[in-house]
Formats: sequence, structure tokens, C-alpha cells
Amino acid sequence: MPKKFAIGIDIGGTNLRVALVSGEGEIIRKIKKPSSEQVLESVFESIAEIGDSEFAGIGLGIAGLIDRSRGRIFVSPNLHAVEGIEIVEIMKRKYKVPVFIENDANVAALGEKISGAGKGFDNFVLLTLGTGIGGGIIYHGKLLNVSAEIGHMSINPDGEKCPCGNTGCLENYASARAMITKAVSMLEKETESLLKECCKGSFYKITPEDIYLSALDGDTLSRDILRDAGKYLGVGFANIINIMSPEAIILTGGLIGAWNIYVQEAIKEASRRALKDLFEAVKIIPSSLGDNAGLIGAASLVFDNRQKSTSPTY
Repeated sequence: MPKKFAIGIDIGGTNLRVALVSGEGEIIRKIKKPSSEQVLESVFESIAEIGDSEFAGIGLGIAGLIDRSRGRIFVSPNLHAVEGIEIVEIMKRKYKVPVFIENDANVAALGEKISGAGKGFDNFVLLTLGTGIGGGIIYHGKLLNVSAEIGHMSINPDGEKCPCGNTGCLENYASARAMITKAVSMLEKETESLLKECCKGSFYKITPEDIYLSALDGDTLSRDILRDAGKYLGVGFANIINIMSPEAIILTGGLIGAWNIYVQEAIKEASRRALKDLFEAVKIIPSSLGDNAGLIGAASLVFDNRQKSTSPTY
């Protein structure tokens, strides 16, 4: 009798999430903890904490460029600890079940298509807005098998160096990392700001949430940081719209909490840059699953592949 559950794992630059997921996309149990250099150990501990040995397989969503043929990560600019590890083979040997790997934004797009904001669209682009910026593309109802490293599109050819090795990448200007870097740089120059009072005066520990809350309190620097990041994000939106003409752009990740400043600025900028008819046809909306999208999508890799392996051929 087929096992009814799979383990979905979402390894991002900031957090590790592990869940037991049903074939219908329902999360039974979930664990969330900070990402660490000891990635495999954290994954093993989390699976043990889930406490159910009866699962059909494991689906991994990991931030970075995936080598699907060898079950590993070529490069992960915000999570170097996972690079080069043949994680699929290691986990197959340990758990004696099928293991599948995909980029974390791709599995989030799958999750939203299965049971989230993407259910009603055949063609959409999902963006993960967090430490970096990731992308996943659903085309004709299926995950498009491309890298979709949208955060690494060049929007400034003479811009700042990115951890990926390129210069002027979108995530250098529109991600959480970009916001924090800009805030710290301005505070080091003695710019007046409420942010100086954050983290007991240690502004090197500032978070995007601190920036947003200070913006709500009227802090000029914080509002400028969010608007500048939003403007660059809008350039990314416009490029996506003009190239892909999707029905929707679905946004997920911690930064969408600043929707009324950061995302609204991005939408405004995209409206100025994208082709008018294409812009008017696209909906820019938040994820309805949040953190759970990647877990549901990762687990679906197990169920989808099991279905393919048991389908009759003619």
C-alpha cells in the first residue's frame, strides 16, 4: 500500500523548514529553525523531530543553482555551506527512500500552483523576496525547467559586485541584504535616523523589520531605503512582464510585510517601465501560503514522481 506522506524540506539563506506533508498538500507537522553551516546535521535532526518514519520520499528545495543530474547544488550565493554536497545521494543512503531536489523558489511556485495563490493561473512568475531574490516560473500549468535566477538579472552593468560573481544584480539593490547594507552604510556616515536606537545601539544587527517599523514611525532614511529597493524591484517586474507576459507575479518572503511602501513603489515603477498593455494584464499579488509554499511544493516532487513511475505506458 503506498505511503500517504512525504517530507518537504525548504533550505533558504535564513531559515530551514521541514514538514510532513500529505498527498493532498496538507502540512501535518512542521519545524522551522535558522539555517546553519551544519546543513545536513540540521536536516537530519529536523526529520527525527518530525517523528514519522512512514514517508514515501523526501523533496528538497534549496536556494541556489541546482545540478539535478548529480543531486547537488552548483552554487548558492547566500548559503555556501550546501555547495558541492551530493545531498540527494547522502539522503537516499540514510533514509532508503526516493529523494528529489529543486531550487527553493521553484518548489514555492509549485506549492502556490497546487494549493495557493497560483491555483487560478496557468502562467505566473513567483518571486521570493528575502535575504536574496529567487524566482520560479509556472508555464501552461507546469513548472518551467529553467534556472529562473531572477535575482541575478543585471540591472546596473557598472553596479556593485554580487556574491554570485556578477555585478549589478537585482538582489544587490532590492533584497533584504541590500536594505541592511544600505542602512549600515548610511549610519556609519552619521546619517540621522531612528535606526540608531535599534538593537541597543548596535546598528550592525539591524533587520528589514527594524527598517520597516522605523519607516512607519516617519524615519526618512528608512522610507528612502524601502522606496529605493522598491524602485529597483519594479525594474525587475517590468523586465519579467515584458519578456514573459505572465498572468500574475506572486510575491512571497519576509519582505512582503512592507507591501505598502516597498512593493507599492515597485508596482508604481513597473507601471512606468513595462509595456502598457502587458502591465495592465498582469496581477501582482502576495502568496497565500507564505512559508508553507516551499514545503508543499518540495513534497509534491515525491508524489509527482511516484505517479509518473506507476503510470502505465502505451
